[in-house]
Amino acid sequence: MTHPTELGAFLRARRMELSPAEVGLPAGGRRRVKGLRREEVALLASISTDFYTRIEQGRRQASASVLDGIARVLRLSDDERSYLYELSGKEAAAPGRRAAQRVQPQLRRLLDDLATTPAVVLGRRTDVLAWNAMAAALFTDFARLPEEKRNFVRLVFLDPAFHRLYPEWEHVARACVAQLRMEAARDPADPRLAALVGELSVRDDDFRRWWGGHHVEVRDVGRKVIDHPIAGRLALDWSALACTTDPDQQLITLTAEPGTPSHDGLRLLASWQAGEPSRVGGTGQT
Repeated sequence: MTHPTELGAFLRARRMELSPAEVGLPAGGRRRVKGLRREEVALLASISTDFYTRIEQGRRQASASVLDGIARVLRLSDDERSYLYELSGKEAAAPGRRAAQRVQPQLRRLLDDLATTPAVVLGRRTDVLAWNAMAAALFTDFARLPEEKRNFVRLVFLDPAFHRLYPEWEHVARACVAQLRMEAARDPADPRLAALVGELSVRDDDFRRWWGGHHVEVRDVGRKVIDHPIAGRLALDWSALACTTDPDQQLITLTAEPGTPSHDGLRLLASWQAGEPSRVGGTGQT
């Protein structure tokens, strides 16, 4: 049994307790009432304003994944989350506590041995778990980033230097969104994925529009064109190899056909980074 009147009152009370600054939103000028607007909650929860309004007014039932998104945006405690489910007539699953991902020592040694091949280990949500010196030289020095910001999709959309690397940025960015969509289908209750989608939706109009397109894509191989400030334009073939001890980890390597300008560019990049301080790293857990 649902309780639409109580549900609406509960949601309104909770969003009125939050300020835009608390959820990373600009204040947006003068406000007639305190708290978050409905459209702001909807944006951060990755649903339409009309959909959220109907939920709050008791005219539309929400799925478990939508309720989880709203609970995250409103920063509900475990008890409040259970209450939200009860009012919605659904049984709440216990909040997930997934184990941190750790990169195996053998995989770290393999990264170190790839002296002329950029390689990274990506985990859930495309979190960058580990990388070698060539990957740091090609993309960015991941070690300088806070661990929570070492996410490949986040860098593609929010880091200007990353943006400049890709002459075909829109193609790369759309593929990133499609990959995240597939991640969301596998684990719709992942709070860190929901937080990432919420942040990117707020801060980037392209991401918000493409996320709404619901396109999905899974690829194991492909080609990236990169304009590098040291090595020049590189056409690199990438491959993804799954880790047998953790299928949610992938080793991504980038190579070039021998004898091509891109192959020579990677050799130049290897020589350049060899003169730089070591930038191999990664916490190996997230």
